[in-house]
Amino acid sequence: MKLKNLLPLIVLFAMLIGCNNSNKKEGSISSGRILEKVDSIKTESVLFESEGINLAGTLYLPENPDAGLVIVHGSDQVPRMTKFAKLLSKNNFAVITYDKRGVGESGGVYAGPEVGTNNIDTTNLNLLAKDADAALKLLKQHSNNIPIGLIGASQAGWIIPIAAKRNQNVDFMVLFSSPLITTLEQLRFQFFTNGRNDFWDKHTEKEARDHTFHDPDKYQFIETDPKKALKELSIPALWLFGKKDIQIPVQLCVEYLDEFKIGGKPFEYIVFPSLGHNTTSENIMEPVDYSIKWINNKIINSEEIEITK
Repeated sequence: MKLKNLLPLIVLFAMLIGCNNSNKKEGSISSGRILEKVDSIKTESVLFESEGINLAGTLYLPENPDAGLVIVHGSDQVPRMTKFAKLLSKNNFAVITYDKRGVGESGGVYAGPEVGTNNIDTTNLNLLAKDADAALKLLKQHSNNIPIGLIGASQAGWIIPIAAKRNQNVDFMVLFSSPLITTLEQLRFQFFTNGRNDFWDKHTEKEARDHTFHDPDKYQFIETDPKKALKELSIPALWLFGKKDIQIPVQLCVEYLDEFKIGGKPFEYIVFPSLGHNTTSENIMEPVDYSIKWINNKIINSEEIEITK
């Protein structure tokens, strides 16, 4: 399918990327050489198998981590996110980040608008969820006695629930600017906003919903609805949104989460009034800081934290 005009969901971890050399081997999950040890954090190159190809990444292991995290990609051609991983590891989390399928040192074929293919159809999202699942299994081998979660942004909002449903070892989820709507609904909304930063100054919530639910689809494929997987999950999860987002309709997503909460799901969210889709920029640390605080309190210490936004 040609999607040359498709505006992809933007991957949000705009972090400094550093790719480490890995010797690729055929076979099952494997880990590589130790690269360095700084501030009691061991950094190790890793190579692991998913659906017949090898994915290359980096594992960050503090001496006594409190929790583990697998970083899940957004929609772009994303190599491993080392700066974000280092930040998390310095907060005493074991972390694995890897080059996306078909990117950097990882094998496989990348699917996305840049190469004229559809990266949000059900087949590709499920494949990427299997990659995240394989990374989680590797992290579990190194950090077996701590809670392990999935963390990601944007398109990861479709991938993470699928991966969590596949693997009962997922203890929690953290999702930045991630959709609760279907892939086709997201495209309708995104085509309507058309990248206009002043969109919410000129359009109402009702207009946005009318277009999200009723506009004709420019592309035809089987849609993915994250709510289907979320209905089957009962693990703690946190969504972090920017109110001015023009990639996903935040108010609608929040209402879906409220319905889940009423139904007893341990799902939480926070909306930052001045932010848009990019809630994880290294220049805007409040959402990331909040997510770390939430993991420490909710997951590690089983305490509640006050929502202030």
